[in-house]
Amino acid sequence: VLFDITGSENIQKKGDLLMKLSGSDIIVECLLEQGADTIFGYPGGAVLNIYDSLYKYSDKIKHVITCHEQGACHAADGYARSTGKTGVVLATSGPGATNLVTGIATAYMDSVPLVAGNVSCGLLGLDSFQEVDITGITMPITKHNFIVKSVDDLADTIRLAFRIANTGRKGPVLIDVPKDITQAMAEYVPQPAQQPDKNPALSADEINAAVEL
Repeated sequence: VLFDITGSENIQKKGDLLMKLSGSDIIVECLLEQGADTIFGYPGGAVLNIYDSLYKYSDKIKHVITCHEQGACHAADGYARSTGKTGVVLATSGPGATNLVTGIATAYMDSVPLVAGNVSCGLLGLDSFQEVDITGITMPITKHNFIVKSVDDLADTIRLAFRIANTGRKGPVLIDVPKDITQAMAEYVPQPAQQPDKNPALSADEINAAVEL
């Protein structure tokens, strides 16, 4: 849900809401679109582009820097519990991502809606500097996790993460975004905030069958 801002390349058409933005700008735009007003995190090399965007949007979204990624994840968890909103936390690659694990597990066990954004090195599967398989590590403690492999999929992935986090039994969703995706440009069209899927109504027969079980 995780960098070199070239303003001259941004294309904005307010009439039809068509905008061409960097991946890092799309991340912040989508957070605002989904109603997020606060993001917790700790800086690192892989997320510097997103920090440029957070600075650019600092009048619209508040960033809380903690002393450690685990503290950021717990803070996002507490924010979600106290406000009823979805908590958002951002971490860099490698140890930054693995430091989120305890906080993600807490949110999973306590059914807290949380979107954790992690930015990886962009050289997946090559054992490069600070590369870890964070989606594999967090699979047992998330409702779902994503690796974004195209900037064109970034906005819809973030939207889906918010919907999954808040549908049914609430819980954490992790989005792994390679650094090159945050630098790439793509068209962005704002959409309304995602709404959780409604639980289907149960019939009396289904309820009785559950009671028997």
